[in-house]
Amino acid sequence: MTQETMNLLIRYAQQYETARFLEGDPSWWMHQVEGSRNQEAMAFIASCLSYGSRKQFMQKIGMILSWSKGQVDEWVRQGCFGEHFRCDDTTCFYRLYTHATMHRFLCAYRQLLLEHGTLGDYVRQRASTGLEAVTAICDWFARHGVSVVVPKDIQSACKRVCMFLRWMCRTDSPVDIGLWAGFIDRRTLIMPMDTHVLRQSVRLGLLHSKSASMSSARRLTDSLAAIFPGDPLKGDFALFGYGVNHIAA
Repeated sequence: MTQETMNLLIRYAQQYETARFLEGDPSWWMHQVEGSRNQEAMAFIASCLSYGSRKQFMQKIGMILSWSKGQVDEWVRQGCFGEHFRCDDTTCFYRLYTHATMHRFLCAYRQLLLEHGTLGDYVRQRASTGLEAVTAICDWFARHGVSVVVPKDIQSACKRVCMFLRWMCRTDSPVDIGLWAGFIDRRTLIMPMDTHVLRQSVRLGLLHSKSASMSSARRLTDSLAAIFPGDPLKGDFALFGYGVNHIAA
């Protein structure tokens, strides 16, 4: 990694970590509800739906917000989602998720809320690092049979879980809300990685890998920590900026 690359990414991070980043990004939804419980619940559900076509998944997240009337935590906690997601409805809701899949996922999430208070309370009891937090979240949903929504373990890069943790743990950001900053240090967070991020990272010399695995995501995070000491996931905005400005490369 050259000094030129480091300077480029620092510049992109400064340019793109602004309130304008929220426009069209799934992180926007957690800013549309009030109260920490609603923000956490909205963020978690939004992150779980954030794959594939952005236009399509943003529409689906919007439906959740509309159905819950902004009271997302209570909507899950009281099981109100059953009005829209039936356990026997195998029709498609979004891509791999049927209505029945969403019902199982939200039932598992509801059980977590009833037993532990909030997802943050559950994680706080089990984790003090980003990797431990990813593991704890994956473990709960794997035990409740909804690995199609949340990865069953940390063999994969767990991109959406890592993205959710960025939202929850980083402070002093116009994008991330830092609700969990008191118990998960942002220095321990893991870069959200998909094949697009992998290709960019290899092109920039940040990483030498062929697969978007958790081990690759952790190595990329280490590279970004050298550029952004104390806050490696600032590099998420930097790589976003690089992607915007080098699409044709």
